[in-house]
Amino acid sequence: MPIFQNKDVSLNYQTFGEKSKPALIFSNSLGTNYTMWQAQIDALKDDFFIICYDTRGHGQSSTPNHAYTIDELGGDVVALLDFLGVEKANFCGISMGGLTGIWLAIHAPHKFNKIIVSNTAAKIGNKEAWQDRANSVRENGLQAIANTAPSRWFTDEFIAKHPDAVKKLSDDLAKGDKDGYANCCEALAVADLRDELKNAQVSMLVIAGENDPVTTVTDGEFIVANAPNASLATINASHIANVEQSNRFCELILTWLK
Repeated sequence: MPIFQNKDVSLNYQTFGEKSKPALIFSNSLGTNYTMWQAQIDALKDDFFIICYDTRGHGQSSTPNHAYTIDELGGDVVALLDFLGVEKANFCGISMGGLTGIWLAIHAPHKFNKIIVSNTAAKIGNKEAWQDRANSVRENGLQAIANTAPSRWFTDEFIAKHPDAVKKLSDDLAKGDKDGYANCCEALAVADLRDELKNAQVSMLVIAGENDPVTTVTDGEFIVANAPNASLATINASHIANVEQSNRFCELILTWLK
């Protein structure tokens, strides 16, 4: 896999489709890697120049040894686009990747045409809970988190019908880098973009899962109410909506970007 060195991090990335097509970069959720977007890659690679990468501390990207910040997560995206010679792109991120997208709409609007943020919030959870999770993962590893993740990620119906898909994502989480996961938890602990939403300068589609217990429809409505040029779409899914409702998710991307 290609590797891009950005200051202290080596980012694993992959591209699909022709570079002459409009660029679309995907950003993964906490505890996953770029392969979570496989259904979108397969469906959209004829229409877009697709760029996927593993967030720092995830997948095959390296794990700088410090608590990360949302500025670093967003800066990695901008640096990767510059490295690839992409002047302007579209962006789609989910959960932590969605929060990264909100940051980009505020702090790097010159790099983006449109931004899609899914299953996210301008402030995800609370500082104490994220720090407790970071401490627990560093001490005990990721298996316990992986064991309970499916109940947060998917509806019971999806878990029953698609056990292989659920197992793959859970296994990827369990074998991930515990320090990378914990470092991202610490980024989420302090990231709060609620007061900055008014400064978002890129049109955003906010996708909210109707059954999402982590980032709710109310969280999505808050983004839309406070960010200029933001629209809300709900989807019949839990937290990992692009996997649970992959066809509908791709339809929303195509409709918004075209």
